[in-house]
Amino acid sequence: MFIRDKRAIEPVEWGNGLSYRMVVENDRMGFTVCHTIVRAGTKSKLEYSRHLEACYCVSGSGRVETADGSVGEDIKPGMLYALDRHDAHFLIADPAGDMVLISVFNPPLRGDERHDLGADGFSHY
Repeated sequence: MFIRDKRAIEPVEWGNGLSYRMVVENDRMGFTVCHTIVRAGTKSKLEYSRHLEACYCVSGSGRVETADGSVGEDIKPGMLYALDRHDAHFLIADPAGDMVLISVFNPPLRGDERHDLGADGFSHY
C-alpha cells in the first residue's frame, strides 16, 4: 500500500495546464492516475496513440470534440469521457475557469510526458 498527497508531488506542465501524476509506471499498478488542471480558455489538440484514457470532471467545465468536429459534448462536474479508440480530439476549457479532471491512463505513463501543442497534427505521448 502507498499513500500520496498531491501537495507533495511536483506537477508536470503538460502544455495547457498542470498534471499531478499520482500513480505512474514505476508504481507497477498497470495504470496511471492524474489530477489534471486544464487552464481556462485553452484548446488542446490531443491524441494518445499508445494509451487509452478516461477523464472524470470534478470541477469547472468545457467541451471534448472529435478531431473533425463532427461530435462534441459539453463536460461538467460528475461527467466522464473515455477515449477508447485512441481518438484524436480537442479538449476545450471554458474561459470562465479552469477545468479539473481525474485522468486514468492504460498502459501507465512514465510520469514526465509533456505535449507539444505547437506541433503540426495532434500532440501525443
